[in-house]
Amino acid sequence: MAAGDGHAEVPAPQTRPTAVDEAGHPSVPRGVVILLGAAAAVVATAGMYATSWLLGPLLLALVIVIAVYPIKTWLQRRGWPSWAAVLSLVVVIYGSLVVLTLFLVASVSQLAALLAQNSGKSQQLVAQAGAALQKLGFDPTQARATAGSADLGKLVGEIGTVLSGVGSFVASLLFILALMLFLTAESGGTARRMTMISRQRPHMTGALENFAHGTRNYLVVTAVFGLIVAVLDTIGLAVLGIPLALLWGVVAFITNFIPNIGFIIGLVPPALLALLTGGWEPALAVVVLYCVLNLVIQSLIQPRFVGDSVGISATVTFVALLFWAWVLGPLGALLAIPVTLLLKAVLVDSDPRAQWVEALLGAEPSPPKEPGRRRRKRDRVADGAPPATGGDPDAAVPS
Repeated sequence: MAAGDGHAEVPAPQTRPTAVDEAGHPSVPRGVVILLGAAAAVVATAGMYATSWLLGPLLLALVIVIAVYPIKTWLQRRGWPSWAAVLSLVVVIYGSLVVLTLFLVASVSQLAALLAQNSGKSQQLVAQAGAALQKLGFDPTQARATAGSADLGKLVGEIGTVLSGVGSFVASLLFILALMLFLTAESGGTARRMTMISRQRPHMTGALENFAHGTRNYLVVTAVFGLIVAVLDTIGLAVLGIPLALLWGVVAFITNFIPNIGFIIGLVPPALLALLTGGWEPALAVVVLYCVLNLVIQSLIQPRFVGDSVGISATVTFVALLFWAWVLGPLGALLAIPVTLLLKAVLVDSDPRAQWVEALLGAEPSPPKEPGRRRRKRDRVADGAPPATGGDPDAAVPS
């Protein structure tokens, strides 16, 4: 309206511009995205927890097939037909499980007989523990109750029950065996499937290939260190005269696949058996042996190689162990690293925009290497020599 009319012009209301993305569509606020992502993660975790009876065996079968898949490709390069290569995978997987089952059944039967022979000695150890507590000033009634609560006969009996359950568990894994059979039979079409995926999602193809490669590297590194630990533990236990040394070596090899706390799980059975059959001295010797061998190799040396092979930091490994053990149960402890690699491949590696997450999840990156001439120039300047002038700016020409 004109100024001569006596009315002031009312300015138009200011509206806040709507944020848009690169394509011109309205973008969702970051806070809403974070909130929705957290809610989706909680729902997905609850779903995995509820279906752990299916998800755990499926992931175990997938990891086993990925581990032995190079045998199939190697045989095909040697001229074997596809059906013969797949049959070889089935023979390797099922044969290994049959041998492991037979060994566990035979060892558990020997352990049960050994526990029955030494059932009376646990009461003596409990009485000695009660007397020791009384000498330290504990009330006699409380000392006897405390010592009785740690009845070694019950503890070792529970260990025998657990080992028996493991043997029957391995023997009755028909569901996992069926899954491995189907996955192995369909592994011949993996190359065609990856080609179809790469046409529309090339980053997903690379991420899945990196997952398979990282899983094999992790399994190889863990198996090598587990074999070293198992051999050294078996020899050490045999020298100490601990019964069933070979069984505890196999247990040490299996528990080596459990990050961070695997050696503790493998230590408890032989230490308690040594305490039951020989007393405190052999049990203490077993603890020292495992702490020297397993703690140094598994906790100090192996994590560096595992971190370099899979690209996951030690902190992420430990958190993943706790998380997947809670979600999937005992299988989650064994599959913590492979499952974490699978999620990383699907959620991070397949999306170029999410590559910054790699800096948070991965191991400590090495410092970038400078070119040779630039590094020599920097060292020369640090020594007090004048920088080069003219010509190549990276050249170090003396004055």
